Amino acid sequence: MQWSEFFTSSVGKKFVMGLTGLFLISFLIVHVGINACIFADLPIFNDKDDGEMFNKAAHFMGSTVLIRILEIGLFLGLLLHIIQGYLLELKNRATRKVGYEVNLGNRGSKWYSRSMGLLGTLILFFLVIHLAHFWVKARFTDSLVPVTYNGVEMHDMFMEMQMVFSQAWVVIVYVLACFSLAYHLAHGFQSAFRTIGVHNKKYNALLTSLGYGFAILVPLVFALMPVAMYLGWIK
Repeated sequence: MQWSEFFTSSVGKKFVMGLTGLFLISFLIVHVGINACIFADLPIFNDKDDGEMFNKAAHFMGSTVLIRILEIGLFLGLLLHIIQGYLLELKNRATRKVGYEVNLGNRGSKWYSRSMGLLGTLILFFLVIHLAHFWVKARFTDSLVPVTYNGVEMHDMFMEMQMVFSQAWVVIVYVLACFSLAYHLAHGFQSAFRTIGVHNKKYNALLTSLGYGFAILVPLVFALMPVAMYLGWIK
């Protein structure tokens, strides 16, 4: 089989989905770590921080050449993940034109593993909103308020988060998106590792535990950010 045939086959598409999925998982780790810097402003840490740690971290990510290059790779990986995901979903639907004689429901597979296309679509819609709120403004407009630390001027992304998350409907959308992300990761994390061959009895239990832990912790931290700002825990 030639490489071109491999990547157009069902196995090849799943392999690409697995690799891009792992790449996006690594991005989520970095992204949640950067965003969690807003919690430095909590009274138990330093209520005089006023977003300084977060703004500095965001400025570093936006002004470092290597990070900007990786950002291009991120968008390409995300696009490929979306395309391959929809192609697999269409193929799976085509092979299920005739339903099963007995509907096994969750005994056959979890509902979220059968709904990856729907969950992915909800996350995609959220990404459009999220990019419009922050990334587009930071990269292509001059609408963000500047702030200066130690003589270095940068965008006040902390203030922008406060403004965005002062709207109840936005907070609700973000929290719902985090639920979708959690269920998407609950299947996708383990599936990505199995696809690239990390699947044996010795590591299955550990991989399953890590997968569920990641699927709970990361979306939870993401969801706490808009909630904390809307409720005034972070000012």
